[in-house]
This record gives sequence, structure tokens and C-alpha cells, in this order.
Amino acid sequence: MELKVRLIEHTPNPERVIASAAKLCYSAVGVDQILDDLTEENTEKFLNMLMSYGHESPVEHVSFTFAIEGVSRSLTHQLVRHRIASYSQQSQRYVKLAQFEYIIPPEIEKDEEAKQTFIEAMEQCQKSYDNLVGILKNKYLSQGLNSIGAEKKAIEDARYVFPNACETKIVVTMNARSLMNFFRHRCCNRAQWEIRTLAEEMLVQVKNVAPSLFRYCGPGCVKGPCPEGKMTCGKIEEVRAKYSTK
Repeated sequence: MELKVRLIEHTPNPERVIASAAKLCYSAVGVDQILDDLTEENTEKFLNMLMSYGHESPVEHVSFTFAIEGVSRSLTHQLVRHRIASYSQQSQRYVKLAQFEYIIPPEIEKDEEAKQTFIEAMEQCQKSYDNLVGILKNKYLSQGLNSIGAEKKAIEDARYVFPNACETKIVVTMNARSLMNFFRHRCCNRAQWEIRTLAEEMLVQVKNVAPSLFRYCGPGCVKGPCPEGKMTCGKIEEVRAKYSTK
């Protein structure tokens, strides 16, 4: 299953919005003058000033919404740990998975024996799910529920056999400050491969919209020492070079 990421909406003129908030913080202006003289050059100047000061609260005024599919439940369990965000995920309670898609980790994909074992496990999960849905639906029908209600109750419990590999779809909205934090943690080489791939693609897309705002984004070592301590990947120069060209 291929990863698909689309930036479907964002605050209009995000860099100008942030620059206006910064201008209010650092200039003697009122709301009537807050947008005056905010040229592209002045906007970039304010953004650079904010980043150099470490003053990130004005960055919270803009948000970005992504539609994501082709990711595993394992990934979304990690994703929702980023709490200052909004999530809407495809429900396994209301959506019957007559044939669920799944994500195969690259190292398993490359090994034929491992891949075969993995696929057999996925097929068994589907078979168990289908069997459970049938058994439970018949039970609820015998109790007087109509067909739709019986199936809904059946899939609520049958879904418990699905694995972390089960493909899912999710809409995610984060403000720019939360996104920066997300990139610091999930673009890191020590992040799991799947969420790192997602983070890298999200970063590419927001840079297309707000290049000055996200210019220095990436893992923590892009702008300072590696925050992983003894757990460092040891490739700081390689990582910095990678993100200087993204």
C-alpha cells in the first residue's frame, strides 16, 4: 500500500499572518496598522527574528491540514502522541473491512520467507474477522436486531483481530509550532521508518507553501547538537546536508 499525503488546506498567507503577530509584539503599532508595509522582504525579516529569538508563540496562529492514507495503525498510534493537533481517523467500528489493506515493513518486504509468513498472518486475520462477523451477526439477528444493526455490533468486536499493520486513513491538523516539534522528533533517523517517511513528505509540502517559515525545520540536530545523546545515529553532518537541500 503506497503512502499518500496531501496538504488539503492551510491558513491563507501563513508567513504574513505570523509576521503581523510578531510586528504587534515588537512594534508600537495598533491593529489598524498591523499589516502595513509587510512586504515579502519585511515578512521574512520578522520570521528570521522570531526564529533567532526562539519566540515561537506567534507561529501558532497558522495551521495546516493533511489528508493521509496508506499508513498503518502502528504509525497512527505514534502520531496521536503529538497532542496539540486534531485528528479524524477512519473508523473500524463503522467501516466494515471486507478486505483490509496492510503495510509491509521494508525489511520484511525484502526477505521472501519473511514476506510469505507476514502475508499468511494477514490472510488469517482477514479470515478470522470474516468468521467472527458472521458468527456475531447471526447471534444479534436471533436477538431481534435488524441486519444493519446486527452487522454494526458484530464488526465492533470482530475488529479486535486486526493487526497494527492494518492500513488506515487520517486527517491531521496542526499549527505550525506543533508541526515544527513533530519534524524535530519524527524526521530524526531514530524515528521509525514509516513515520519518518510521513514527516519528510509533510515537510516538503509545507515548505512549498511557507518556505521561510520552515526553512530550518527537520530533526533536532539540524540547528544544534544531537538531542539523542548516547543514542545518536552518529550521522549529524549527513543529516544536516540532507535537510539543507530539502
